Amino acid sequence: MSKSVLKGDARADYIVRGMAADGQIRCFSITSRDLVEEARRRHGTSPVMTAALGRLLSGGAMMGVMMKGEKDLLTLQIQCSGPAKGLTVTADSMGRVKGYPFQPVVHLPASPSGKLDVGKALDLGVLTVTKDIGLREPYSGQVQLVSGEIAEDLTYYFAASEQTPSSVALGVLMNKNNTVAQAGGYVIQLMPGTSEEIISGLEERLKHADSVTEMLSEGHTPESMLESILGDYGLTLEPERIPACFSCNCSKERVKKALISLGKKEMEQMAADGESIEINCHFCNTSYEFLAEELRELAESV
Repeated sequence: MSKSVLKGDARADYIVRGMAADGQIRCFSITSRDLVEEARRRHGTSPVMTAALGRLLSGGAMMGVMMKGEKDLLTLQIQCSGPAKGLTVTADSMGRVKGYPFQPVVHLPASPSGKLDVGKALDLGVLTVTKDIGLREPYSGQVQLVSGEIAEDLTYYFAASEQTPSSVALGVLMNKNNTVAQAGGYVIQLMPGTSEEIISGLEERLKHADSVTEMLSEGHTPESMLESILGDYGLTLEPERIPACFSCNCSKERVKKALISLGKKEMEQMAADGESIEINCHFCNTSYEFLAEELRELAESV
């Protein structure tokens, strides 16, 4: 099978989506090296935590574009007993995603297969998926982690919480200098009424598919990853690529509003100390400093 290889600037992160088997299968795929590297740089993550956060960011970005509204928001949170402690990722429907690890630096021996042991870093825990899609109350589903490898956990979530049989594959490959070499993945889902013939054939195809990092290292793109699995099922991809990026909407102005919401008394107490304060955004690790004079002005504005 031929492989389409993107060159130069065309390798910027993006998501593709499509259908196959006359609408019985829907699919999504992402290349996410740049956004995962941005997350690694911002949070100073160790290799195993870069892999864990990178997988969740990639999965979250694809799940985000499954939503339809421009203001829809998706949050994935993992709370776990392993040394990672947990991860949080938020994505919108436009390919923008952000996230942070509870514990950015974890060092573990490689897994028996010689790979970064994300499963050991997370160990036992729960995955909570919250969707704010403009309804009165956000939708929330929660499942136990089945492996801690994240792709398997998202696969289980789709089946158990959304009753959508799915195959999720995610991968992050590190360079020797601990920067991100490759990152990406795909989600393949069966629609209601999919024939047994399609299901069994697809299961066999997925069983023999190369890993995401292997495919990306060989020059595969999101399009050709899906083509390698679904090409025999009449794959049709939407022509528009959705740009994907690490994006945080924090700003000093938003932090000011958060401080003001604490109330006049609290603001006056902080200003009375006569010292500056620093507030850090968990998602992008940006710090905002407020001098004592700024705090007094904010207190007077309440």
